[in-house]
Amino acid sequence: MTTADTDPEGRPGGRAAGPSVSVVICVYTEDRWGDILAAVASVHGQSHPALETLVVVDHNPALLRRLAKAFGDDGAGAEPGRVRVLANSGPRGLSAGRNTGTEAAVGEVVAFLDDDAVAERDWLLHFAEGYADPRVMAVGGRTMPVWASRQRPAWFPEEFDWVVGCTYRGLPPGRVQVRNVLGGNASFRKSALTAVGGFASGIGRDGQRLPLGGEETELCIRLTRAVPDAVLLIDDRSVIHHRVPAARERFGYFRTRAYAEGLSKALVARSVGPQQGLASERRYTTRVLPAGVARGLRDALLGRPGGAGRAGAIVAGVAAAAGGYALGSLRARRGGQRFAVARPAPPGARAGEEGA
Repeated sequence: MTTADTDPEGRPGGRAAGPSVSVVICVYTEDRWGDILAAVASVHGQSHPALETLVVVDHNPALLRRLAKAFGDDGAGAEPGRVRVLANSGPRGLSAGRNTGTEAAVGEVVAFLDDDAVAERDWLLHFAEGYADPRVMAVGGRTMPVWASRQRPAWFPEEFDWVVGCTYRGLPPGRVQVRNVLGGNASFRKSALTAVGGFASGIGRDGQRLPLGGEETELCIRLTRAVPDAVLLIDDRSVIHHRVPAARERFGYFRTRAYAEGLSKALVARSVGPQQGLASERRYTTRVLPAGVARGLRDALLGRPGGAGRAGAIVAGVAAAAGGYALGSLRARRGGQRFAVARPAPPGARAGEEGA
């Protein structure tokens, strides 16, 4: 634990109080150049300074060269606050990119930020506070949508904001214990990630057509199995703002993403079992979504815009996810879709033990 220097507002200044944090931003396309620069800039502005920012490029040599030139990085060494640009050393996809960043990170905690998001100033501060309890192995935050059309589409239900990578209605407020954190705005003890072998490849985003997910859920369940007393938190004061492009405001993307989530949940359930793999989803589908449908129908009866559309979108989203889950389960039983986890660290390197 380090001693904090403070700024005039009493916040950590030159050195961070609490654990050292490496921030990993996984990137894959030059189309998000401005977003990438904004994400890195938001890390530099943290009240709890990041030890380093690692930008991991997913099999895009041109983007790798451009970023290395922009940040003057040769990929070696780590000075406090420095931006390091790395190539994904594993197979194409977000999971392998995160594992590459984790392996290279020198901080006690590894925080992940989406490449099209910006963090508020106290994002890392609230993450760091959570690790005062040695049982805490992960802390996630709240992700707010920034709609391309400047406002939420009237038909788009808040219960499905996970479709666009954001915090959705139904998650409890405050700092609470959860089954899993959401990967675009999350942090883990590096020792915990290393001990369980990191994120599984073959699940989650991989640059293919379907926008898959679920890798954070699978990892978090595997982590709590390996460390039975592990605590995973969400602190909704750790806020990031996530850009939602116009293409993702359309119903076609909504339906496709819901279907892909069903496919992903089938893989997760096969890995960790349906009891844990679908525990949170049961409450969500039996309590949160019916309440959302009722709210939408009530708004429609009261003449409020979008009420019927929101109710219909929830029903359509559930149907698409259920269809994806059914097909994914069938494929999994037939052995047609697999994923792999890196070899865990040796028994001496248990989760929660910090390295030298």
